[in-house]
Amino acid sequence: MGIFNKFKKQDEKVKTEAQSAKVVTEKPEIKKPVAPVEKKEIKHSKEDTKEAYRYLLRPIMTEKVSNLGALGKYVFEVAPQANKVEISKAIVALYGVKPVKVNIIRLLGKSVRYGRTTGKTKDWKKAVITLKAGETIQVYEGV
Repeated sequence: MGIFNKFKKQDEKVKTEAQSAKVVTEKPEIKKPVAPVEKKEIKHSKEDTKEAYRYLLRPIMTEKVSNLGALGKYVFEVAPQANKVEISKAIVALYGVKPVKVNIIRLLGKSVRYGRTTGKTKDWKKAVITLKAGETIQVYEGV
């Protein structure tokens, strides 16, 4: 074992001598002044849409809704358990625009009859999304 320790000690001496030589020969680095970074307006981008489709079920296309489109308002059928915050986040994730206002309307299902059998259509919820002036949503793409 004594033979191997001699080699280790010699290797360590060579390394320390090389490091000390480096320290002497290196020049100190001069830091250059950095220009200030300009703050840019953060634009909302499309995010992960995995959860968004659970809240926004489909856009509603009617004559009345198409007239609201001129005012920057869009109507969607949403999940019955969805709230305004979740709907707003889903709009940002899917379309990349932040809504100014979200209004929710809860609609009760109608009573229906098929011959002797009576029943009821399901209750549902719709949301009216208001955007800033000049912002739009392309709702006809997936329909």
